[in-house]
Amino acid sequence: MKKILPFLWFDNNLQQAMDFYQTVFSDFSIVYTNNYGKEGPGKEGLLMSAQFKMADEEFMGLNGGPHFKFTEAVSFFINCDTQEEIDYYWEKLSADGGQKSRCGWLKDKFGLSWQVCTPLLGKLLADPDRAKAGRVMHAMMQMDKIDIAKVEAAAKG
Repeated sequence: MKKILPFLWFDNNLQQAMDFYQTVFSDFSIVYTNNYGKEGPGKEGLLMSAQFKMADEEFMGLNGGPHFKFTEAVSFFINCDTQEEIDYYWEKLSADGGQKSRCGWLKDKFGLSWQVCTPLLGKLLADPDRAKAGRVMHAMMQMDKIDIAKVEAAAKG
């Protein structure tokens, strides 16, 4: 078990979230689940928490109720090597009520924030040629979904 795991508080829709993520990530697996007992606080037998794995990362999830919401202050970054990968995750994660945003950011239908990006973008933004990095930054700021061809074109000038 990893020492540090992201812990996600769901509004009593953890099972639906896991079902959704299983359609997005081909390597999704459930490590274990726990159900509420007689002691509560949820209804006996309902899913309380689960540990699951997707894209080689482990997560803990809790059916905690409506008390806390996800914000963009925490997001999950998906490194995509190809435009096809970017397109896939962008469409799958924003489906069914998700919200597309700027610069590769989106929220899925549960309100969890994701950044669908390419490692190339970070490399080009850190380029010692500050003019090149500036062109890449300007191009990225015009995008919703990241477009690798436009990023590369901006880098070339």
